[in-house]
Amino acid sequence: MIEQHPLKPFLPDGARLLMLGSFPPARHRWCMDFFYPNFTNDMWRIFGLCLYGDKTFFVDEKNHTFRRDAIERMLREQGIAIYDTAEEVIRTKNTASDKDLEVTRPTDLHALINQLPSLQAIVTTGEKATALAAAQLSVAVPKVGTFVDCSWQDNHHGSTRSLRLYRMPSSSRAYPMKVERKAEYYKEVIGI
Repeated sequence: MIEQHPLKPFLPDGARLLMLGSFPPARHRWCMDFFYPNFTNDMWRIFGLCLYGDKTFFVDEKNHTFRRDAIERMLREQGIAIYDTAEEVIRTKNTASDKDLEVTRPTDLHALINQLPSLQAIVTTGEKATALAAAQLSVAVPKVGTFVDCSWQDNHHGSTRSLRLYRMPSSSRAYPMKVERKAEYYKEVIGI
């Protein structure tokens, strides 16, 4: 069964950074209606460590969820947009794992980037997201913690701009790296 992406892109005005995952987990794994909604995913703990030195900064332990309002406010203040590299997928094994996602329609990155005139960099949060983004940007897949430069032709304004594609470690707990180590990688790009 083909799944459509359940969320709209989060594109705050003046966004300078675009974070791209692959696709959200199945709805029953969500603790909030926003990106990285699985309570066992470490993305918002990573941001808490990077910006506030506290992995629980965005965590609401009592209600087993994340503080969505605080997350959205922080993303706007930091100029960070978020979406995913797939618009439609088939879950081949009914899991949230990227290896079990068959992408039937990738996100149109050209259209997405054209909505972000202040964009300086794209950050992918895992292997599948990186491969899909690199293919659309016609660049090599960077290694974890590194970036590749790319040129972007904005067809609406007839201009070319330079962007960087950064590859970060997956925020999934299945990725074998401590959250504190992942935060070290992310801290380098959040401050761009």
